[in-house]
Amino acid sequence: MLSKDYILNLIKGRENDQLEFKLNFGSKAIVAINALANTNGGNVIIGISDKGELVGVKLNKESIQSWLNEIKQKTEPSIIPKVNEMVIEESTIVIFSVAEFPIKPIAFQGRYYTRKNNSNHLLTIDEIVKFRFNSLNWSFDSFSVNTPYQELNKKALSKFTGLVKETGKYNFSDKIETDLVKLGLINDGKISRAAELLFGNHQTTIHLGRFKTPTTIIDDIIIKLPLVLAVEEAMTFIKKNIHAEYEFTGELQRKNRWQYPLQAIREILLNAIVHKNYQDPTDVIVKIFDERIEVSNPGSLFGNLSLEQLSTDNYQPKHRNRLLAEAFYLMGEVEKYGTGLIRIRNWIKDYSGLKFIIEEKGGSMLASLVFNVIKEVSGGVSGGVSGGVSGGVNINDDLLILFQTIQANEGKNTRELAILLNKPYKTLEKWLKKLKDKKKIIFKGSSKTGGYFIVGDENL
Repeated sequence: MLSKDYILNLIKGRENDQLEFKLNFGSKAIVAINALANTNGGNVIIGISDKGELVGVKLNKESIQSWLNEIKQKTEPSIIPKVNEMVIEESTIVIFSVAEFPIKPIAFQGRYYTRKNNSNHLLTIDEIVKFRFNSLNWSFDSFSVNTPYQELNKKALSKFTGLVKETGKYNFSDKIETDLVKLGLINDGKISRAAELLFGNHQTTIHLGRFKTPTTIIDDIIIKLPLVLAVEEAMTFIKKNIHAEYEFTGELQRKNRWQYPLQAIREILLNAIVHKNYQDPTDVIVKIFDERIEVSNPGSLFGNLSLEQLSTDNYQPKHRNRLLAEAFYLMGEVEKYGTGLIRIRNWIKDYSGLKFIIEEKGGSMLASLVFNVIKEVSGGVSGGVSGGVSGGVNINDDLLILFQTIQANEGKNTRELAILLNKPYKTLEKWLKKLKDKKKIIFKGSSKTGGYFIVGDENL
């Protein structure tokens, strides 16, 4: 039985995600009850205006029982809320208390509703499917596909087993097919969608691009590989398109420091892959700009998680694709305990001006690493190197900066170097020729895919 003080406190407050006021009982009241049962439960109070004014309702002996029967008959599975009748300031009110239903969604006259903030929303078909999967602890990646086991990529399977053996999180038998059954990746002789994504040929891709401006693409690649292999391929492209900064120690050795923490980039990429809505054909997209990296994937936050919760260090992780999450966990790539975002925030602490931002846009998630100020390309190269290069090469400042830029970004071609240094293409051609003539750099690879490298002693 709810206490009068508790109800008075509810009335003094405002409608929210667990409370709704209604002047009279009717279809709209049942919609609110349905929405609360499909979300986090709560109370619907009859006899209160939407402004919180105490008005009261008139009841007869059959009113409440009739209302309960109507709720039961018009919802499927039937909702049977707890009901309390109470007199406050000579006005009678009725409180329906609704618990979150364990198997969702529940329908009201063939329609499904959920509670968002202080209003009720009709669920879309996709949301209905998501509710059903979540409440039954299903995941889309667990369903079987028609791809034969024999068509799975042997290199991907080998890499998977090798990484899992390194972590020691699962002990393999002498037959990988048997182990995939134990791990839930094969059911009733058919491989799961997760197994096809991890080890097979599928229609999902990772599309990466290097942008100078939002409309100017310098370089791009579409990766269509088993996910076990695709991650490394994507990281290779990313490293090719961000610069490394070198710090030299007193022992004449250089310490490599990337423009962004690679662990953070990898974690963001893995999150996008693991949490992608694979019913949506949209790619996982990685955009690399001078001052930021953006990673987006189709699929909004899953399992009632909010952006506010993700910004804290204490939230319960939810997995849209449980088998994918388990596989990458076994390989040591991700954690299952919601610590990935915490680690990202820790990794970027050593990078001045770097921020980690998560946004939800149009049913997709966007995670970004963003610098407040565009970093100078040559900023990470110490003055000691400048002296060594000047002394050994005897070149002007422009060539020195170009040399340092190549040293920090080996493999870049003329066009990419021109963009990095914001210099005309023809000017870079002349400078590069001078450095080649002095035998300080060399071009390796084909004219389309090759780039410049320093020659000989990197420390000079």
